[in-house]
Amino acid sequence: MSLANADSSSRHQQQADMRLVPGGTFRMGSDKHYPEEAPVHRVTVDGFWMDRTLVTNRRFREFVEATGYLTFAEIAPDPEDYPGALPHMLKAGSLVFDPPDHPVDLTHFSNWWSYKFGANWRRPYGKGSSIRGLDDHPVVHISYRDAEAYAAWAGKQLPTEAEWEYAARGGLDQAEFAWGDAFTPGGRHMANTWQGAFPRENLASDGYARTSPVGAFPPNDFGLVDMIGNVWEWTTDWYSTRHTGDAPKACCIPENPRGGIEAGSYDPRQPQIRIPRKVIKGGSHLCAPNYCRRYRPAARHPQPVDSSANHVGFRCIIREGNGP
Repeated sequence: MSLANADSSSRHQQQADMRLVPGGTFRMGSDKHYPEEAPVHRVTVDGFWMDRTLVTNRRFREFVEATGYLTFAEIAPDPEDYPGALPHMLKAGSLVFDPPDHPVDLTHFSNWWSYKFGANWRRPYGKGSSIRGLDDHPVVHISYRDAEAYAAWAGKQLPTEAEWEYAARGGLDQAEFAWGDAFTPGGRHMANTWQGAFPRENLASDGYARTSPVGAFPPNDFGLVDMIGNVWEWTTDWYSTRHTGDAPKACCIPENPRGGIEAGSYDPRQPQIRIPRKVIKGGSHLCAPNYCRRYRPAARHPQPVDSSANHVGFRCIIREGNGP
């Protein structure tokens, strides 16, 4: 299948809805929440253009129709990559949120995640589901390879963790959220997150029980929407359990950092499976106060490059000098 770049007219459309993120220095991370977000440290990034919205089902369909691309979730797993896996489980599929109807142990995510055969970007909740009427919703069930393939076709790149966090902050250095320090200022929901006792009680008081159309909530000060909530977003950085400490002098502040090393990203809880993990950012509609308070710019989470789920998507950038 061809992954040739989009033709000039399609590429122009893909790049038209981008916003310029001016370069600058900011304090990345947080010392007040999860340990992997620490320590706060200064970072400098050059300017870049970023997609105003998450990549939508409509945009991703254009890519698939132009190239014939098959996503990771549409291809049966290779048994060599998953030693010890039961043969009947090695079928094409993806992770789908499956809420229980009773209280469960929050230390075991298997209580609400299920690997469903046939789940993919076209059928986000498995066989029988569809994306009909969801053209303006973010595409989900996207692996890292899928996001990279789309970005290359569109003439773009995926952001680093530093670029993504800087963009999400919208110039509000060290604010808790992408819009300030109050989660719901004046009682107004600013992002698609979870309300209620996760994972069994979904009050949907923000108006959405699942994903929301891109732009349903206000943009940050860089004009970017859904940087918090809705779906997680891929970055290019390999995951590490902590940030590097702050530079002792202003002259030594890292410029355009690229994160950790691949060897350090493996999950120590599964030493038999050597699948590297990338950093995802932004949280999703499944992030809740009682479970995953990662609806903040500083928050970060590891995601295996071979995995996809119905709350993981992406957006792209073009670095300054190559911009639209």
